[in-house]
Amino acid sequence: MYLRLPIIALLYTIASAATAAPDGASLYSEHCAVCHGASGTGGVGIPLAVDSLLSIVSDDYLKKTIRLGRPGRIMPAFPKLSDAQINAIISHLRGWSDRKLEIMPEKPVRGDARHGKVLYAEHCASCHGKDGEGGKGTGVTFSRHRDMDIIPPALNNPGFQAATCDHMIQQTLIVGREGTPMTSFLEEGLTEQDINDIVRYVRTFYSEDDPDARTGEDLPPTLIVESPYSLEETVENAKQAISGKNFRFIRTQPLEEGLVPEGEENSRQVMIYFCNFNFLFEALAKDPRIGMFLPCRITVVERDGVVQVMSVNPMYLSKLFNNEELHEDCRTMTGIYRELLDEISL
Repeated sequence: MYLRLPIIALLYTIASAATAAPDGASLYSEHCAVCHGASGTGGVGIPLAVDSLLSIVSDDYLKKTIRLGRPGRIMPAFPKLSDAQINAIISHLRGWSDRKLEIMPEKPVRGDARHGKVLYAEHCASCHGKDGEGGKGTGVTFSRHRDMDIIPPALNNPGFQAATCDHMIQQTLIVGREGTPMTSFLEEGLTEQDINDIVRYVRTFYSEDDPDARTGEDLPPTLIVESPYSLEETVENAKQAISGKNFRFIRTQPLEEGLVPEGEENSRQVMIYFCNFNFLFEALAKDPRIGMFLPCRITVVERDGVVQVMSVNPMYLSKLFNNEELHEDCRTMTGIYRELLDEISL
């Protein structure tokens, strides 16, 4: 009797916690604060605790932004958050502004995209990029190079285009955005019709979304070929192929080195390390997380008399980075690995 009461109380506490409403502040701290700041004042990500933003962005815009993210940019998608959790985060954001939310019309803004293109080149391209590709620097680390403390958003991004409406873009251009270099275009001397023309041009941006490149879907995590040669011959072929691609051979070691007691490693499983240091330094400057699979490595394994040569597939790993600049390096590395594996096994 006396032992059951505490257990019942514990079970009641657990059940109550499971059914409690999500805590928006805690969720924001866990998922958002690292980029947007603990109090929404910005960092690598844009400031959120500003009236000029919160007064014009709808809940639907915020939901789509959190759910879809910005493919290839700093903002990741959060597909695993529940609707209730996203709503809780939005409620937390709304607490940073007392200004009444403006209801934006859904109908398109009328304007001349051709004139908007001229105005965009003059007033917008220096920050948002010639074709709306956004400010330089993507990923989620402070150590990478970027042109500004706050990276201007990519306007051609499919996540942005799906989440926003014409009138939200229009109001941003009219009002500006405090805490960022974005000023009021009316104060810069443009007319409301000029602004509408820019809106129409921004809506012409299109960024092709390559699902294989962004998510790694339908791509193998490793590249594997069979070698017609012995393990020893295959390793020597690998060294010659590596040198022929202007990479520096570093070392070979047993695949199990450090994982089993010294001297007990499987001698028929060998890892080959090599590197192009210029490529390495340039990639690390874009995003240090590429160090997860650098320097380059090829593994040669013999099982039941069959020799296989394998490497990681950088294009598959590109989904981890959400970094358009680094994605191109992953594409280049995948091509190099494929060429090396072909040469080694010929």
